[in-house]
Amino acid sequence: MTERRRVGLTLAALATAGLLIAAYLAAVKLTGGIPVCGPLRGCETVNTSPYSELLGIPVALFGVLFSALVLVAALAWWRTGDRRALYAAYGLGLAGMVAMAYLTYLELFVIGAVCVWCVAYAVTVVAGWVGAALALRGTG
Repeated sequence: MTERRRVGLTLAALATAGLLIAAYLAAVKLTGGIPVCGPLRGCETVNTSPYSELLGIPVALFGVLFSALVLVAALAWWRTGDRRALYAAYGLGLAGMVAMAYLTYLELFVIGAVCVWCVAYAVTVVAGWVGAALALRGTG
């Protein structure tokens, strides 16, 4: 398997993991439930905070859309090798990093609680962006 295909699949796997996490959080929010956090606490506080919605839309739904777009870009690059798709994944990842930084700031300094699901989602965004950046550098 070529390096491009291996990295493309890795980016797609990260986007899929992010999509699943965001879909779970969106479903929980839309049904009025509380995310399962196991022995950790904080998910319920973050989930019920006013910052869990933007203009009445659960923030997790934006995560679903974001991850779906990154997944499409990653798969397009994996299948075709078209660098425009890789640039799209990189650009989306950069925007996602800004959003994750803001949301993490809110968790730590405004809400005063950390959701393990949100952290896991942020890890997929950061890792995907780093992967896309390295792929761009390596395929120059």
